[in-house]
Amino acid sequence: MVANAWTDKEFDVRLGRVLRAGVLLAAIVVSFGGVVYLVRHGHAVPEYHVFRGEPGDLRSVSGVVSDAWSLSGRGLIQLGLLLLIGTPVARVLFSVVGFLEQRNWMYVAITLFVLALLAYGLMNG
Repeated sequence: MVANAWTDKEFDVRLGRVLRAGVLLAAIVVSFGGVVYLVRHGHAVPEYHVFRGEPGDLRSVSGVVSDAWSLSGRGLIQLGLLLLIGTPVARVLFSVVGFLEQRNWMYVAITLFVLALLAYGLMNG
């Protein structure tokens, strides 16, 4: 190990911060989106006999980001959910960096393999 490398405890603390930040950010965005949605559409009476799926603009990441940027309640909620889905991916990316810092090549390889599986699952799922 390198003298400047993170200890296991430092690595765990930093990893915990990444996870907490991701979940907290997602919760804030979803909550804000929920408030915006309720302010704009809270008075609407639901029509349960008619099914309406998600609008086309909320079926792609670029559409979600565009809707969230325009402060659409649904877009903000969807963006928050994407952030929540991205939190474990950020954890794996952070783990790669941490294992590189520790020069633990076996764990770097394993974590990159897990990252490849995650990317494949997200792109083809």
